[in-house]
Amino acid sequence: MQDYSLLWLIPFFPLVGSIINGLFGKKIRNEALIGTIGTAAIGASFVVSCTYFFKLLGDAEKIHETTIFGAMGSGTWMNVGQLQIDWGFLLDPLSALMIMVVTGVGSLIHLYSIGYMHGEEGFYRFFSYLNLFCFSMLMLVLGNNAMVMFIGWEGVGLCSYLLIGYYFEKKSAGDAAKKAFVVNRVGDFGFLIGLFLLFWSLGQKGVRTIRFTEIAANAHLLENGGTIVTIVTLCFFLGATGKSAQIPLYTWLPDAMEGPTPVSALIHAATMVTAGVYMIGRMNGLFAMAPDTMMVIAIVGAATAIFAASIGLAQNDIKRVLAYSTVSQLGYMFLAMGVGAFTAGIFHLMTHAFFKACLFLGSGSVIHGMHHAYHHAHLHDDPQDMRNMGGLRKKMPITFITFLVSTIAIAGIPGFSGFFSKDEILWWSFGSTRGGWILWVVGAIAAGMTAFYMFRLVFMTFFGEQKTDPRAKDHIPESGLTITIPLMVLGALAVIGGYIGVPAILGGANHIHHFLEPVFGQAQKLHAIEAHGSHATEYGLMGISVGIAVIGIFGAWFMYVKNPEMPKQLVAKFKWLHTAIFNKWFVDELYDAMFVNATKRAGRICWKGFDLPIIDGIVNGVGWLVRGFSAALRYTQSGQIHSYAMAMVIGAVIIVAAYVL
Repeated sequence: MQDYSLLWLIPFFPLVGSIINGLFGKKIRNEALIGTIGTAAIGASFVVSCTYFFKLLGDAEKIHETTIFGAMGSGTWMNVGQLQIDWGFLLDPLSALMIMVVTGVGSLIHLYSIGYMHGEEGFYRFFSYLNLFCFSMLMLVLGNNAMVMFIGWEGVGLCSYLLIGYYFEKKSAGDAAKKAFVVNRVGDFGFLIGLFLLFWSLGQKGVRTIRFTEIAANAHLLENGGTIVTIVTLCFFLGATGKSAQIPLYTWLPDAMEGPTPVSALIHAATMVTAGVYMIGRMNGLFAMAPDTMMVIAIVGAATAIFAASIGLAQNDIKRVLAYSTVSQLGYMFLAMGVGAFTAGIFHLMTHAFFKACLFLGSGSVIHGMHHAYHHAHLHDDPQDMRNMGGLRKKMPITFITFLVSTIAIAGIPGFSGFFSKDEILWWSFGSTRGGWILWVVGAIAAGMTAFYMFRLVFMTFFGEQKTDPRAKDHIPESGLTITIPLMVLGALAVIGGYIGVPAILGGANHIHHFLEPVFGQAQKLHAIEAHGSHATEYGLMGISVGIAVIGIFGAWFMYVKNPEMPKQLVAKFKWLHTAIFNKWFVDELYDAMFVNATKRAGRICWKGFDLPIIDGIVNGVGWLVRGFSAALRYTQSGQIHSYAMAMVIGAVIIVAAYVL
């Protein structure tokens, strides 16, 4: 095996960039230098990642193994009782692919941020947080055991709080940051419980470590489908629903758009929300032993996909539409994991990172242009409201083309990256031993809804008459190179990124399947495609899903280009339905009533019934006791000589009496 001892450089570079900008950025005051430091840090990490990625490919070709060909550089972190925890890194096909996505897309987002965040107060702080975010995510995916993963897991949670609340002077941003932090703590509690139970259950079998290689090698020691492995995996899944925004812990992600657009791109595409999917993929051997948990994951994923897609149909904020599309696409990834299509889930994670990063950065380019126009015209209209846009394809041609390409990709049109990964998920959801036609139908309907609301966004933003205020409409510029270059690179990847996973039925070699085979092969054999999954069936289902997507696109064109008054008429006719969808099915209000307000009421009861009378009573009682005693002592100190003389006489009499008696 070749030397992999410098793996630590991959997370080290962004950590150094974060420290430099965090400590000295305020004194540097040079935006170009600050941005260069931050971008160079993650760029250097990308270079090292590429080096090790291709090194791993070369080693894999030489070894021809079907086991995990990993590379670790580790040392003992701590020994607690029987638990031995290492501090090390693991590079295998799964983590190698993830570091390429995190550092590659992350580098483009850093470059984009130089132009987008120009002139913002706290520019250095932003890049420090951004580097720290990438460092945490790299620790998460490279960690060789569950505790190192948990350090990165908590790190991305902290950084999301800092970046979502970047505009901390805005109440909405502060509330969104706190919401993300609190909701994720609920999921993290599940992760920790699962971690403790996993160590305990494996410890009963003589396994004293929680290294992923040991977990994979010893998962068979647990009872297949047993209570313990089911509870452990359900706890881990709860953690995943928090980080990856699945029902019921998805509500924080749409509000995360309160942060700057580059933050939205990083959270939604390359880092935080992929953590839950990666965690399930990393522990695939454990999850494969829990069929009940797998079914729960598939159902929750399918439900989230269609539920979030329905909300996206009625949103008017360009970033909010993209936010719900992220929740929906994450649902697809969890659907894949639940039916045993681990490779398909990671494949969609990768393609989604390309087109979703491009979409968010493209929306940022649009917002940047709209904000510039409104500022020039001294207007205060909302630069994110699509109802104020229209006709921007002529004003912003590069942004439009890259946005359109990425929209076609997410819609699942053949020839674009999203088609290959989405179709593989749908095929497994139908033909896997854990799948079924109901899951396929839900996934296909969600795909049609995705095509509709995404092209609704495109048509409202870039087509039709320009709805911008006349005083501002002539001042919408195309963005500069630091913004458009990342868009062009990501737009290209949104097209070609899926060709590493062309299935055999379409004449491809499905390279990503073979690349990830050492990681997922054993688990996927437990969920192999059944005999009824013939080529004819696969072709038919593929054609139906594409047809549904085309119908969605045509429906959006018919309603928002051909008959632009039709949406208003439908809203008036189905006011109740539109109100429910626009208000996110009132889930936030339901959570407020069931949990937030109930917690506040419980807090008030504890405050009035326990804190005030007992805790405050004890503290105040001690205070009053000391005060009364000191008042009595103070009374004896009158300052009058005859009083002191009288006290001395009384004291002398007492002493004499005591002596005589």
